Amino acid sequence: MATRRRVALVTAAAGAGIGAAVARRLAHDGLDVVVTDAHQRRCQEFADALAGEVGREISVHHLDVTDHDQVRAVMSEVAAAKGGLDVLVNNAGWSRIEPVAEMSLATWQRCLDVDLTGTFVCMRFALPAMIDSGGGSIINISSIAAWEMSTEHGAAYSAAKEGVLALTRVAAAENGAHGVRVNAVAPGLIYNDFLRRIYPEEFFDDYLSRKAVLDRIGQPDDVAGMVSFLASDEASYVTGEVFTVSGGVSARG
Repeated sequence: MATRRRVALVTAAAGAGIGAAVARRLAHDGLDVVVTDAHQRRCQEFADALAGEVGREISVHHLDVTDHDQVRAVMSEVAAAKGGLDVLVNNAGWSRIEPVAEMSLATWQRCLDVDLTGTFVCMRFALPAMIDSGGGSIINISSIAAWEMSTEHGAAYSAAKEGVLALTRVAAAENGAHGVRVNAVAPGLIYNDFLRRIYPEEFFDDYLSRKAVLDRIGQPDDVAGMVSFLASDEASYVTGEVFTVSGGVSARG
């Protein structure tokens, strides 16, 4: 009987940023990658292109992490169809920068619904499958916004990403005995075209001159490399940790 490939599900994987880079890296690592995204057409197009790169089928599921019934169904379907779920990368995120004194309740709630509650719900319905199969690896994408005192991230996003770190630590403590490792990656500024909608052009030039230790802005592949390690057996003794990928901008000891 042939050994099945390890199965990895990546949320928000069909954009131009971290999710797509992670899905591509894990697929090239040999994992059976399940691409999910709230944008169904873009999700299918990305999966088709990735399948062409790696020479095998890439599964696709439309998934809005704020739709809890849909999350439950997708996790169940993937585990049943693939014979288990070994890796979950919680990458879905949303942000709108508004000062606390002016922030709408809708902005606050939307950010927590996607960034924090969405991460929790995906973990909640993935963990039973991982436990049943004897273990797995969950990688939550947080941000240096979780601890930086700055106006650059927005309070809702910063609060949500700090919540992801607490969720990561507790889940790691709860599930280590089941062979499930739970870690977080906290990127600094990682470029993608969507950021042009949030920040003006001068923000990027200022970042390079004021903050960049390595004289460049991070790229999605920088984060994908860290996720690849955490998903692998080489990280078998690593859990409950936060790994900063910021080019030295926000190093922590």
